[in-house]
Amino acid sequence: MNGPGDRPKGLILGGTCELALALAPGLIEKGFFPVLTWRDPEGREKIDVSLVDYSGRYETVRFNLGDPLSLETLFSKDPGFDFLVDFAQGDYETLIAAADEDRIRVYFSENVASRAILLKRVARGMLRLKRGRLIYVSSSAAERPAPGQGVYAAAKIAAEALYRNCGLELAGKGITSVILRAGYVQAGRGRAFLETNPEIIRQVPLQRALEAEEVTETILFLLSPVAVGINATILTLDGGLSAGKTGIAKH
Repeated sequence: MNGPGDRPKGLILGGTCELALALAPGLIEKGFFPVLTWRDPEGREKIDVSLVDYSGRYETVRFNLGDPLSLETLFSKDPGFDFLVDFAQGDYETLIAAADEDRIRVYFSENVASRAILLKRVARGMLRLKRGRLIYVSSSAAERPAPGQGVYAAAKIAAEALYRNCGLELAGKGITSVILRAGYVQAGRGRAFLETNPEIIRQVPLQRALEAEEVTETILFLLSPVAVGINATILTLDGGLSAGKTGIAKH
């Protein structure tokens, strides 16, 4: 489905996060029509305030991975999208031995099972269009989790597997996928973590965190036609964090 003016229309999950709000203007300026998701009225207002200069060139829609009704509403309104950028992820970090069992069940239901259903719906719409691009913004924690990130990392790896298989199964139909594993980023929860753990950046060979613009520009490249061959695979954008052994770099 194309947006107003036949612009490619894309669904942005987690549309209220800082990276999504940084990506949206770049999408609009490159001729895309983004649809950003929100979970509550405060989130919708946050999007509208951030994109006040782009009125009429984007849409918002309520969506919550934990709410099956919102899934039905989303696809009754927009049966097809040209692309999907997925920033959505619940935040549950705790030691495995201390984890609440009910929260574990709910967390995986929302972040794995519901995401699989969402991808099914998105993929079927793209099959009708005979084209599509799926981008999942993952985390370096999927490969290199800290203590307490076991549940979070497991959900990330499961989501990566879903996206990878979409690329394996659908590329012949014009639908491709890519997973972007981001490291430490000066945005959202990443910024808050870096502020309280400034020494952690010494583990990154680049010796700094990524800026939001560096992540969003990478996503824009991955949405471009020249990147279509990057399919069913993981790209790591972490300044070299996962390339070597853990520990503080010595300089």
